[in-house]
Amino acid sequence: MGGRLKVGQVYRYSSSKDPKPPTLDGYPNFHHVTHSEGLKRALLEAGINGMARVKVPGGGVRRPAILIRSSPWKAGTEQTPWHDVFDMDNGHVRYFGDHKAGLSVTPGTTTGNAALLDAFTTHQGPTPEERATAAPLLLFRAVSRNGQPKGHVEFCGIGIIERAERLVQWGGRDHTTFVNYVYDLALIDLTAEDDAVTWDWIHARRDLDLTHRQTLELAPRAWREWVKHGSSVLPRLRRRVARARVVKVRDQRPQAGSSAATDLDLIYRHFDGRKHDFEALAAAVAAKVLGRGHQRYVEGWLTRRSGDGGADFVGRLDLGGGLAGTGLVVLGQAKCVKPGTLITAEQIARVVARLRRGWIGIYVTTGAYSEPAQTEMVEDQYPIVLVNGMGLAREVRATARDNHGGDLLACVKHIVDSKETAVTNRRPEEILLQ
Repeated sequence: MGGRLKVGQVYRYSSSKDPKPPTLDGYPNFHHVTHSEGLKRALLEAGINGMARVKVPGGGVRRPAILIRSSPWKAGTEQTPWHDVFDMDNGHVRYFGDHKAGLSVTPGTTTGNAALLDAFTTHQGPTPEERATAAPLLLFRAVSRNGQPKGHVEFCGIGIIERAERLVQWGGRDHTTFVNYVYDLALIDLTAEDDAVTWDWIHARRDLDLTHRQTLELAPRAWREWVKHGSSVLPRLRRRVARARVVKVRDQRPQAGSSAATDLDLIYRHFDGRKHDFEALAAAVAAKVLGRGHQRYVEGWLTRRSGDGGADFVGRLDLGGGLAGTGLVVLGQAKCVKPGTLITAEQIARVVARLRRGWIGIYVTTGAYSEPAQTEMVEDQYPIVLVNGMGLAREVRATARDNHGGDLLACVKHIVDSKETAVTNRRPEEILLQ
């Protein structure tokens, strides 16, 4: 059996194709990882490498996989005039077929295009039974190491063909036009598998004695979901790097019955009914969170109860010093809600809409942030810091322990009662002048 193909990992693809050593020249050995005892090697000699079809129990055939290799160093040359696009962060690959200038065969009948067009048919299959026969696309791209463009490949994930299009290109020594195919591929989410694919799945797909259903047991979760539901679920199953920075709601909330849950409940009940006072606590927590490290945070003021325009407090974050320093306006939003409440993307967006170039935001709440809200924040690159209820309780508890003998309520009252920050309707940019 083979090993695991990890997204982003570079593998040594040697000309010897010896599967025995696990590593070569400090890199995992591609032929070791993809070794299937008694079966032909998995190869990347061509751009599009379709494994031989196998007959399956009950009739029918399946292609175990199609291995695709993109060679960026060839892009723009006479023989390879196209430029493949690998947008791994957003789960999209645009890959050009293998028809070339000067070929007399009909477009779509070259070895690679024929394999991908055949796969496209099953990838667009209307039933789970048809999609179960579909060949997964294992995507690689050549990378340079030690000044050499050949001999190393990076694994980029598992692809499903969303669209196949014929187009006219130019190439060859005479710069003539020719017809080729281009494919839009969706990279599926492999988060459940730690961003990796086990070769045992591909090995099982090569086994003549295993049914489609049996091989699916080893498939990635997203692949199984796609086989079951079809292309309608691809937007949800598409690989998004943003998801790696999204914290599940359950992980944002203290465990029931824990001391953190008790602290958070005490804070919420203390400010329930007078939530404007909560802004003072939120401003103090923001100062702790943003003031860590080498930067300096300057507290500004709280805004008035009405007409705050989407900001409850204002501060300044100083980076560097002297000519090598700058100050950033910080707009803060405080939201005291029941700890079980979720903050939505729309609520965060209202704060972001107030931000100007060089400003950042911070949102402090006793609740939690919905996963769609976090995804939108990461994908749209919102310059905002999120502090959930569990983080809020942790910061207040630390302050209580350091300055109030562990008395949380006394700490909260002291922050609110002794807050020297004025309540005003000054313009946020005035913080840069003080």
